[in-house]
Amino acid sequence: MAEDRVLRVRALLESVRAEGRGALTAPEGKVIADAYGIAVPGEEVAADVEEAVACAARFGGPVVMKIVSPDILHKTDAGGVVVGVEGAAEVRAAFHRIVGSARAYDSAARIEGVQVQELLPPGQEVMVGAVTDPTFGKVVAFGLGGVLVEVLRDVTFRLAPVGSDEALSMLDSIRSAEVLRGVRGGAAVNRWAVAEQIRRVSELVADFPEIAEVDLNPVIATPEGAVAADIRVILAEGVPKRRRAYGREEILRSMRRLMQPRSVAVIGASGEPGKIGNSVMRNLIDGGFSGEIHPVNPRADDILGRKAYKSVTDVPGEVDVAVFAIPARLVAPALEEVGRKGIPNAVLIPSGFAETGEQALQDEIVSIGERHGVRLLGPNIYGYYSTWQDLCATFCTPYDVRGGVALTSQSGGIGMAILGFARTTRTGVSAIVGLGNKSDIDEDDLLTWFGEDPHTECIAMHLEDLKDGRAFVEAARATVPKKPVVVLKAGRTRAGARAAGSHTGALAGDDAVYDDVLRQAGVIRAPGLNEMLEYARALPVLPAPKGDNVVIITGAGGSGVLLSDAVVDSGLSLMEVPEDLDAAFRAFIPPFGAAGNPIDITGGEPPSTYEATIRLGLEDPRIHALVLGYWHTIVTPPMVFAELTARVVEEFRARGIEKPVVASLAGDVEVEEACAYLFERGVVAYPYTTEKPVAVLGAKYAWARAAGLLPGGGR
Repeated sequence: MAEDRVLRVRALLESVRAEGRGALTAPEGKVIADAYGIAVPGEEVAADVEEAVACAARFGGPVVMKIVSPDILHKTDAGGVVVGVEGAAEVRAAFHRIVGSARAYDSAARIEGVQVQELLPPGQEVMVGAVTDPTFGKVVAFGLGGVLVEVLRDVTFRLAPVGSDEALSMLDSIRSAEVLRGVRGGAAVNRWAVAEQIRRVSELVADFPEIAEVDLNPVIATPEGAVAADIRVILAEGVPKRRRAYGREEILRSMRRLMQPRSVAVIGASGEPGKIGNSVMRNLIDGGFSGEIHPVNPRADDILGRKAYKSVTDVPGEVDVAVFAIPARLVAPALEEVGRKGIPNAVLIPSGFAETGEQALQDEIVSIGERHGVRLLGPNIYGYYSTWQDLCATFCTPYDVRGGVALTSQSGGIGMAILGFARTTRTGVSAIVGLGNKSDIDEDDLLTWFGEDPHTECIAMHLEDLKDGRAFVEAARATVPKKPVVVLKAGRTRAGARAAGSHTGALAGDDAVYDDVLRQAGVIRAPGLNEMLEYARALPVLPAPKGDNVVIITGAGGSGVLLSDAVVDSGLSLMEVPEDLDAAFRAFIPPFGAAGNPIDITGGEPPSTYEATIRLGLEDPRIHALVLGYWHTIVTPPMVFAELTARVVEEFRARGIEKPVVASLAGDVEVEEACAYLFERGVVAYPYTTEKPVAVLGAKYAWARAAGLLPGGGR
């Protein structure tokens, strides 16, 4: 049955192509809808007025009449749609008006007749569609529909195809989700019927790559079902060239030799200070890399006390990585030598490739790399750091604080910001990698490696684009259950401006698709650079929450209100404190304090009040996370608060009770030292802000849900 429908649709699409058309007519759209079980109203095509009258009579009620022309894509714009036509006289008048309007709109348009369609009962108008995204391929869309669809822009996207559960989740992902459940006495729509329309459209476009866009708008959703009043299908102009794909084991094998090399060659090594080749050599040597370091320079015999080689082919033994520090024009011939030597990885620091318009030069090195099986990192990068190997293969400043955070960036400037942040905060990193032009190795390669790397606990990536969004999603889905993935996607405000033949295409701006698909993959999207870095630093510190109940304990009412706002803004749940727990907290705070949530212990309380309430928050199993608001007083100085909090948290962890605890400290400059003390001891704390600690907690919750550790999680 499935094969039969594919053959029917394939034959139809081929006939449309043979006529040189890029869009299907409405009757052709119905053929596809019927083949895939997409619910549409009854309809017939009338070639003349009297046939239209007969068609309308067979439906026995009001009808919708639409122009049928392969040359008119937007029927409403051409005056080619009349709704609510009833009776022979109205049908005749509507037929003539539609044909006349169409001829006035485009005198050369071929008119095949007028479609007479059952008028659907009133209901909620929604839109179901699919579009071919340049990064992610086929994506399916859902949102509120009708004539205001592009004004409201209340739409959500998923990778196609989607299953029934994923399709149902889309109904809850739009801002107006409550409308579908019924508001002000209105009936709820048939959610299953709407989800089925989404699922079937996604199946259609997954089966036929040549379909560029599908638009069902409006779909009339009622308590009884969901029927598409109009279907628009647009064909692609061509099939995009497929990127060379590598298997998981191939990626891991190559990345292992890149990130854990035993031997590194530096092509363009120099003994002259100020040269990139000199800086790379110094960083490798001074950084303590224990493997072999081979300088390559045809004009030198010795560089920094190491024997230099005229060519990389002269280097004895196996080499895992060749680091290039030569001008762009010299890279191709040197890369040929790297390939002949059998070196699996080339780190291309030089600029002067696609980023400066030299696409042909970049294509040449990609071709060489593919021919010899050499994976290319770059070009146009600062290099990379692999701290657990004491490897600093870069011309930038060294960094040697080992830890569990892997950081990547597409931009050199952002890479240096990452480095500065890591140094200032003493963030332990497992790797810092520049990606530059991403001629070959990109985020999905690194994500595959870091997902398996035992030294990496959290991955944070700055990116401007993805070469292969589906490969990235696949790698993210494999990694997220084990460790968080944080992404800073640049270009949030640059909406897709391409011409689109459907509402779905017009709505599919780059960022809207990125946002939903990254969420679908379980990735945490950071709104800015600082947030990306803070999430990466903080997420490994916090234990995973075991439930949704968040309690705020604060020494200042004002910060309590701000913390409450931050909790709600981060999508977290303020616990409704039961009476017995409320009474237990009240036993520790003065009469003029306030229990409930936030729990305001007031600012003049001694350390014992902070300690007692924090202990209660950790002890009670109904509380799953604590947000602490500290106010600097002489009664409880900052370091006293920090020390008691860290001690109590550690005591409970030793007893096997682990909950995420974050803190906001307001006060004089001493709170900065107190925050650093807490951070080092597993309490994520920030001075002068109520938003940042709660945002970090929200990111931890987002990961826990995506990893399937909390209800409503998984993908």
